[in-house]
Amino acid sequence: MVMETGFAPDPVRQKMRLLIIEDDRESADYLTKAFREAGHVADHAADGEEGLALAESGDYDVLVVDRMLPKRDGLSLIGELREKGDRTPVLILSALGQVDDRIRGLRAGGDDYLPKPYSFAELLARVEVLSRRLGGPAEETTYRVGDLELDRLSHRVVRGQDELTLQPREFRLLEYLMKHAGQVVTRTMLLENVWDYHFDPQTNVIDVHISRLRSKIDKGHERPLLHTVRGAGYMIRDGVR
Repeated sequence: MVMETGFAPDPVRQKMRLLIIEDDRESADYLTKAFREAGHVADHAADGEEGLALAESGDYDVLVVDRMLPKRDGLSLIGELREKGDRTPVLILSALGQVDDRIRGLRAGGDDYLPKPYSFAELLARVEVLSRRLGGPAEETTYRVGDLELDRLSHRVVRGQDELTLQPREFRLLEYLMKHAGQVVTRTMLLENVWDYHFDPQTNVIDVHISRLRSKIDKGHERPLLHTVRGAGYMIRDGVR
């Protein structure tokens, strides 16, 4: 798994409070940091007993639970919560990824099951879906930043009075940036979500597309919207940095 720092809270995405129950310290640190940099609150429990106690005492939107835990295994933990009437959505994250394993996890009370290894982008998307079941906001179909507007359904992009012509990859890039308006977007985020890469190909593909996109949306306008955040990534927002 590859991750860069530089995440910032996303004004579009609803902030979630998450509990990660994972005994592997490296994995737990990775997830905690990644969720926090994506703008969410993330707590960690290192074993099943601690996880159960935190889950019962805390007000969490989603629990991310490993199956193989010391003191109390993940399925026992989930079963205990369900018996007590706790309906907090649970995503099981486990190296046990066979069909029978997934069925057992779902029947134990899990709402979703993601085998390891995994992409953090996919994990985040699945957690967001579980959170929305509790009444989170529906995903927007139109994004606006200043006088720039993108319609996801018609694939129409307008800045001011001018309609812009974008290539498919440029549209996906702009869509992702506008969805995360005001947030620093890292190379890793772009590679995973725009190019579907889960590794860094060590090319300048992102820089080339950013340059082309900037020339289309900012050229001829006094106020630039697409900014480079040195050492971190890119940001689209109204006004100069």
